[in-house]
Amino acid sequence: MGVPLFDFAANVGKKIFNRGEDSITIAQKLQKHIDANNPGISDLDVVFDGDTATISGTAKDAAAYEKAVLMAGNVEGVAKVEAAGLGSPGDSTFVLVKEGDTLWGIAERELGNGSRYNEIFAANREVIENPDLIYPGQKIRIPKG
Repeated sequence: MGVPLFDFAANVGKKIFNRGEDSITIAQKLQKHIDANNPGISDLDVVFDGDTATISGTAKDAAAYEKAVLMAGNVEGVAKVEAAGLGSPGDSTFVLVKEGDTLWGIAERELGNGSRYNEIFAANREVIENPDLIYPGQKIRIPKG
């Protein structure tokens, strides 16, 4: 099996770099972004080429793996994330936020109960700063259970 590759919407997300910056500078900014709220990745390394971020290191668990992928992918200008050597993703589901979605609505659809939206918020703290502010094109994880 090859390196897991995750697709994202490159035109949405947190703006941490400018188009035209060199790939080394972008990689450093992405690494700093992930390190700022590191979900549990040791020996983190980020490489950026074109519109693809490759992240490597050692994830303490599947949740850390998934969160690191989402942190790298939910950045404007990143269309793909390769997870090289992080371990294995867990059994969470990744959901693409659509126009008009709310965490309540996503919780209702994915977990069967809208009042469980806080579980989704807690599982995505690294990419959702405010549970009332999600945006179309953002990718989030839905924890199992």
